[in-house]
Amino acid sequence: MKEAILALEDGFILRGKAVGSLKPALGEVCFNTAMTGYEEVLTDPSYKGQIVAMTYPQIGNYGINEEDQESLRPQVNGFVMRELSPMVSNWRSRLSLEEYLLKNDIAAIEQVDTRALTKHLRTRGALRGVITSEKLSDVAASDLAKSFSYEGVDFVKEVTTKQTYFWDEKGEKSSAWPFPQSSLEPLRYRVVAYDFGMKHNILRCLRRSGFQVKVVPANTSANEVLRDNPDGIFLSNGPGDPAALTYAHRNIRDLIGKKPMFGICLGHQIISYALGGKTFKLKFGHRGANQPVKDLRTGKIAITSQNHGFAVATDSLPSEVEVTQVNLNDNTCEGLAHRTLNLFSVQYHPEASPGPSDASYLFQEFAKRIESSQK
Repeated sequence: MKEAILALEDGFILRGKAVGSLKPALGEVCFNTAMTGYEEVLTDPSYKGQIVAMTYPQIGNYGINEEDQESLRPQVNGFVMRELSPMVSNWRSRLSLEEYLLKNDIAAIEQVDTRALTKHLRTRGALRGVITSEKLSDVAASDLAKSFSYEGVDFVKEVTTKQTYFWDEKGEKSSAWPFPQSSLEPLRYRVVAYDFGMKHNILRCLRRSGFQVKVVPANTSANEVLRDNPDGIFLSNGPGDPAALTYAHRNIRDLIGKKPMFGICLGHQIISYALGGKTFKLKFGHRGANQPVKDLRTGKIAITSQNHGFAVATDSLPSEVEVTQVNLNDNTCEGLAHRTLNLFSVQYHPEASPGPSDASYLFQEFAKRIESSQK
């Protein structure tokens, strides 16, 4: 196995072993605290533009299968592990993690001190980095990391669907899916879902809640959506800096108040911009499957799955917008609702995958809001 380094823009260097592609991988370096779910992390489009370090020490134990992936391909720019498991033990596995990374031309590094990396990022904040096995000096590698741009870049255009389609679940009912399939609810409501980097499990949750889901590209105009006369409008998760998506702010602004609306993660941030708010960059982001969120209306606590590097600035929101939920670790905004219009959003991932399902009720909440709008 070839030697490789992970170099950060501030000169922090970790040495290890190359895994997967040998091409250099540039990106913003972040960490994920989930103990399982590396397949979902690798294929989450919200990670476009990022090099992801897993804090759990051994990764790859159960291999790779198609059913647990959140998009059609890996989306991360690079991947960092303490130890790549030398064994794969799962009857559903079709490839080892190393084979999967190589097949998809994703550069990774193992045998590095991911605890030291995580502590460094928690102290310094998110930093640009590079994984490379090329013969570069430490200074040259750090300079290469500085050449990457993340803030202000539109990564959504790289991950959104290129054409409109209707979602169904036939791909989930494969012979490799080991769990009993509950009968799906009948289709009751038609929704248009903006794909800013949609995870598959969001689509599954919508369908299981009785929605017929029409998925549209991120730049779809408000007029085109309204011509369909849907019962509701959904805004998905996605990667990068929400401030860069001015076309999305404009389109969603033109849709607010016309139909019931629900947004998740980047969709939540886009709604905030459309309402006149702004976002700010978190020091090192929230990425993992154990983030505590408090609902300010009920006092209930949910443990949530999260993946975001920006947060809504609550002091930028107009008075008609209510902050409904907050993160108990840092008190940042985790949920919004309009006081008079049929609109709500959350910063976290109620569809989990990986993570707990404490907040899965939100899909039914969307259905209830649509039903009440039709009375």
